[in-house]
Amino acid sequence: MFGSINWNRRRFLGNGALILGACQLGRVGCADAQSKGVSRLPIEGEMSSLAGAAVWINSTPLTPTSLRGKVVLVDFWTFSCINSIRTLPYLRAWSEKYKDKGLVIIGVQSPEFTFEKNLDNVRWAVQNMRLGYPIAVDNEHAIWDAFNNEYWPALYFVDARGRIRHHQFGEGAYEQSEAILQQLLVEAGARGFDKTPASIEPSSIERAAAWNSLKSPETYVGYRQAENFASSGGLHQDKERTYAFPSNLNLNRWALSGDWKVGKESAIADKAGTRIVYRFHARDLHLVMGPAVRGTTVRYRISVDGQAPHSTHGVDVDEQGNGTAIEPRLYQLIRQTEPIADHEFEIEFLDPDVEVFVFTFG
Repeated sequence: MFGSINWNRRRFLGNGALILGACQLGRVGCADAQSKGVSRLPIEGEMSSLAGAAVWINSTPLTPTSLRGKVVLVDFWTFSCINSIRTLPYLRAWSEKYKDKGLVIIGVQSPEFTFEKNLDNVRWAVQNMRLGYPIAVDNEHAIWDAFNNEYWPALYFVDARGRIRHHQFGEGAYEQSEAILQQLLVEAGARGFDKTPASIEPSSIERAAAWNSLKSPETYVGYRQAENFASSGGLHQDKERTYAFPSNLNLNRWALSGDWKVGKESAIADKAGTRIVYRFHARDLHLVMGPAVRGTTVRYRISVDGQAPHSTHGVDVDEQGNGTAIEPRLYQLIRQTEPIADHEFEIEFLDPDVEVFVFTFG
């Protein structure tokens, strides 16, 4: 694919007012999502094979040949990635608006974490996220490799002759992307559609990040990519150990408390009462987590600067900071209003057998 996989996922590209998020699998780098004119679209190559999909959801298997005559938008995503999640309302709207004009959107679910390979979890995510277009389950990254892709989300725009005419890495440039789809549809002979950009009303968790206030990076808990860990003695790999919080935390440092076993991609606690603390600066704080034992649930309670979150709680907790992890996914725990400042977040797990993967922010 890209030689040895470094598993570096998120990078931010800043250029004046433009700051866009993308998740990356492979070598370190940024997704350049600056606006380009849409009057001339080069031919970037032929559409690659979709044959590597383990399963198709919402569709029979599709091929480049069977899609000839259609304009195709291929979206590489994974369901726990906040950057992918924030792109979905636009994909849903475009699919609905242009499906009768010859557009086919294909979501290629290319997992990062092991739980994202589980077909039951993928089917749940597709239904919960209201995705009615075809989904190719790319568990072995075969389609990802065929496209030589590196990012979540990554959009590839394919014309009716099967040629890739544009790509978009990372969030943003939505009006430009829709204009490109319209241009390709017109080239294919489509007529009579409204050229006004689709009206989008993202749900709370799908709302664009507050980029100007965002000063905390995506932070992994598993030792393969963990950084800025502050508990004394560091992380112990693949061994259960009792951790303790430090006396104070600097910005973007985090720590564990209680008995945890830290693996490559996650940390697991099999006892109740374990905790995590993180000092952050962002409007939104998310945590990818879930029960370590399938079929169980894990209650948790969060605090901000030692107090219940009240009006700053996210959609997955109440005003007192209480919530329950039912399935492995991204949970929105904090949603603040301006002005944004540094705060200390803490989560306590009230039940055993929790698995925690990564913090993300918005």
